[in-house]
Amino acid sequence: MIWVGISIALVGALGYALGAALQQFEAVSEGATLKLVKRPRWWIGGVIGFTGASLHAVALSFAPLVVVQPVSVATLVFAVPLSALLHGRRPHRAEILGSVAVAAGLLGLMLLIPARNVTPVLSDRAALGLIGCVALIVAVTFTIARWLRGPLKALSMAIGAGSVTATVSTFVRVVGGGLGGDLTRLLHWFTLAVPVLLVCAVVLLQKSYAVGYFGIAYAGVQVVDPITSVTAGALLLGEPLPTGVGNVIPALVAAAVLIAGTITLGRLTPDHLRAATVAEEVSGTAVDAART
Repeated sequence: MIWVGISIALVGALGYALGAALQQFEAVSEGATLKLVKRPRWWIGGVIGFTGASLHAVALSFAPLVVVQPVSVATLVFAVPLSALLHGRRPHRAEILGSVAVAAGLLGLMLLIPARNVTPVLSDRAALGLIGCVALIVAVTFTIARWLRGPLKALSMAIGAGSVTATVSTFVRVVGGGLGGDLTRLLHWFTLAVPVLLVCAVVLLQKSYAVGYFGIAYAGVQVVDPITSVTAGALLLGEPLPTGVGNVIPALVAAAVLIAGTITLGRLTPDHLRAATVAEEVSGTAVDAART
């Protein structure tokens, strides 16, 4: 059953990557405002992304968080080049190398986590505590982002957004993994919390995408999401974590690769600058034509 969950998660993650790239393209041009709802491509991206997220939720019903979450990391390799193509350019070598490094580093960390399917149980008190902690993270990261510029601003927002998406995954894991064939268990406030948290995650994601650094924003979410989910799974759901001295060195190597990839993505030029340059060139051409 675990492999079924992994397969479903992979298909869902690819859809999520494509949807994110489409929505980021629109968020850069329109900003994270209500104008986005008038953009068909933003809605198409949203539908594709929601389908991917739904498949991710289904996967969590078959496999634990510590197994499903790392699968989404692989989509970073596809999402960044897709975004570049949407902006009318070829992916930079640094984008590809940075994406591969982040994906490889995080995947290495996740593979150290033992796979064991544990029936998730979450108390109301623990659930409210999780929401409170995540709300604090969002408040701090988005407050700090006001004083930042460029990739650091995008990364700070991505940390807040990623923590919320991780919370969605945690609640989905509890609801889906705890059903046991009894649909009456859906009649719980956990089920209502999922769409509310999902809407919050979408809004926060658009704000991080609108900064223009899709690579670092997407990577930030993909790193924070599984790490937060694994932490929540271990602390709140009783899912296992790696033990033993033999795991320390591989973990340090994987972390170093992840950090190097993140730094590489953070040094890239934002896509909105290129869009502005193209607009200026078109405007200049029109003025010259009018003078002629």
